[in-house]
Amino acid sequence: MDAESRIRASVEEHWRASERGDIEAEHAIYAADAMLDHPQSGERFRGRETIAAQRGGHPADRHFTLLRITGHAQVWVSECVVTYDGTPSYSVSLMEFTGRQVAHGTRYFAGPFGTPAWRAALAEPMPGRTLVEGWSDASGASARLPSCGVRGAEACPVGPGPGGGRLVSPPPRCRAARARPPMAGPVHSSAGRRTIR
Repeated sequence: MDAESRIRASVEEHWRASERGDIEAEHAIYAADAMLDHPQSGERFRGRETIAAQRGGHPADRHFTLLRITGHAQVWVSECVVTYDGTPSYSVSLMEFTGRQVAHGTRYFAGPFGTPAWRAALAEPMPGRTLVEGWSDASGASARLPSCGVRGAEACPVGPGPGGGRLVSPPPRCRAARARPPMAGPVHSSAGRRTIR
């Protein structure tokens, strides 16, 4: 197996281990002194143990759906959907390898959002998807996406979104979303059994 095939296989195993809740296998891909950045929150996690601890302590029931892996040489990108307590978040993971392990990772997360009315006529849905209007239009009127109880950009600390609209459905870790009353039901551990969907 050549070097790129080995790296691709280790990235695939990382995501499979993430889905099944195998913390040790999930983090074997990281060098002992690796760094992981979350630019949207400004967080940096240093060292494999710290990276594993911040993921292992996540209170949500999480599931991972890998959409695509692409890369060459030492830089690899994964696109996936991470579902937190049933709420999807699109994620892009950049992994920079030194040898066979990740030296530096960067993760971006974004909740789903609707199509702004001003460009809806130009868009077609991606395979398996439907278009839903959910951004403010030119007049400032906003739509409410079904996954969010927050209405209007003023209430959402996420602020402007791509395409000039304002996000009205905050991602699951948004302060506005956390302010809502908790959902009834059992509490799930992030170490619980998960199945790839």
